[in-house]
Amino acid sequence: MAKGHRSQIKRERNAVKDTRPSAKISYARVPVQKACYVLDAIRGKDTTTALGILTYNPRYASAVIEKLLKSAIANAENNNGMNPENLYVEECYANQAPTMKRIRPRAQGRAYRIEKRMSHITIVLNEK
Repeated sequence: MAKGHRSQIKRERNAVKDTRPSAKISYARVPVQKACYVLDAIRGKDTTTALGILTYNPRYASAVIEKLLKSAIANAENNNGMNPENLYVEECYANQAPTMKRIRPRAQGRAYRIEKRMSHITIVLNEK
């Protein structure tokens, strides 16, 4: 095969495995914009500080992300044998998920569409 062939490029990309501990939640009922407000607050922080921020943040997304962060810490501890005190949030991002479309009845027989947005949220940790 040619050097730049699609299958060869995919094979090389899949050969490199990311060993950093992570956790992902799919189809979270939180819009991406609202999740990003919370994710921006914890990006780059150590895990104890990030958990403190999430515990006292009044947004709904912070409860979902707190549970996800605890899962990532448990993954690092059990699967990779890392010490939880040495971990920090290296990457965290939210991607757009499918949108639920609902109909809201309005005056004079009209119907307005309500879009309930969802997101896929990922947290990647690393050791200091």
